[in-house]
Amino acid sequence: MERQTEMPANNTVASTFHEDDLQRILFERRQACDQELIYVTSLPEPFCPGIFDGWSCWPPTPAGKTVYTSCPAFITGFDPSLTAFKYCETDGTWFRHPESQKTWSNYTTCVNIEDLSWQQDLNIIYKVGYAISLLALLVSLGIFTYFRSLRCARIVLHMNLFASFAVNNLLWLIWYGFVVSNADILLDNGIMCRLLHVILHYFLITNYSWMLCEGFYLHTMLLSAFASEHKLVKWLVSLGWCLPAIIVIIYSLLRIISDDPEDTAQCWINSGNYINVLIYPVCVSTLLNLVFLCNIVRVLVTKLRDGPAHGTGPSRAMLQAFRATLLLVPLLGLHYLIIGFRPPKGHPWEQTYEIISAITASFQGLCVAILFCFCNGEVITQFKRRWESSDFVRKRAASCTTTTNVSVRCQERKNYDYESAPTCDSRDDNPPQTSTRTS
Repeated sequence: MERQTEMPANNTVASTFHEDDLQRILFERRQACDQELIYVTSLPEPFCPGIFDGWSCWPPTPAGKTVYTSCPAFITGFDPSLTAFKYCETDGTWFRHPESQKTWSNYTTCVNIEDLSWQQDLNIIYKVGYAISLLALLVSLGIFTYFRSLRCARIVLHMNLFASFAVNNLLWLIWYGFVVSNADILLDNGIMCRLLHVILHYFLITNYSWMLCEGFYLHTMLLSAFASEHKLVKWLVSLGWCLPAIIVIIYSLLRIISDDPEDTAQCWINSGNYINVLIYPVCVSTLLNLVFLCNIVRVLVTKLRDGPAHGTGPSRAMLQAFRATLLLVPLLGLHYLIIGFRPPKGHPWEQTYEIISAITASFQGLCVAILFCFCNGEVITQFKRRWESSDFVRKRAASCTTTTNVSVRCQERKNYDYESAPTCDSRDDNPPQTSTRTS
């Protein structure tokens, strides 16, 4: 990452700000540098004069010395806690790059290589998890669509949840593959990449809204035996898709009218000042699901204790309630309550948190597909019926029936006259011996 004084910008890195904001920041830094250099006293000859290289201000430096300054924070990938440096030659001139022969400031030390490598490895976890989850969700949707006999209120909710997860996973893969890794798109800050950001976060919120619908449905069906499933599902479908749209529209309008570069730059890749507009509804949804889950477990335990299996003890009831809880956790997204407490940067648990967060976020679709489709008893039954009714199984069953009948006849003839009956294990090269039957 080179920085040449004659060049207004560096093509190897991306600015965190929009071009207009960047020019404003550089203009302000240049003015501050000029003011600073006015009051700097001259040094004994030879020395390198103070200079603004386009990003940073370098003070007058004695010949043969190296001067350091903090890395600029407005460049993506630069760590402001690190330092850049510039070397003054023994003849009193600033060091020139051997290839370009232009005055050169060394900003290569501004990139935390270890942290960059760690972030790239973490992104691989996200990409692999989202890709596997997307495949599992598409297969699950195909199964639910193919077996029309599975259609019921609960499966309809599952299909909407799976569709929400599938689209969200696909959009995340597009975001990581075409936006995050492309500095030109980030710098251009076009309408399409910002629209992708909005759509992605819409489907992210629909994940939580549909998990809330699942929790509300289970809670209602368990506590109210007279509830109309048809009306409840219609109401939940409207809630699951419309409520997130309202939230994301408010969030988008706030970022559009904002003048803060943190909200408007780089395809809105930064969290911005209005991320709480998305976070608060997610927290409310997750907490409501926690309430539903606790009440569901309470009702299950009560019913199991009052059931006919008297004397089985609370241990079995608690075991079944615990099993139900484990199955509901990935569906209702309650694990987000655990990973919601992000440790500060540099904390010993930061990387552990990031790994857990990446795995739970990206593989949740796979977990839901396994528990509520691949391991669903109704789905397994449908596959067994389809397998048993297939042509291959029917032909095999007919063949087995024929073989069994032949064997039975052979056994009957053995019992009737063992000596004169053909044996069941006779072969062509050893034909059965026959004898004349005597009275």
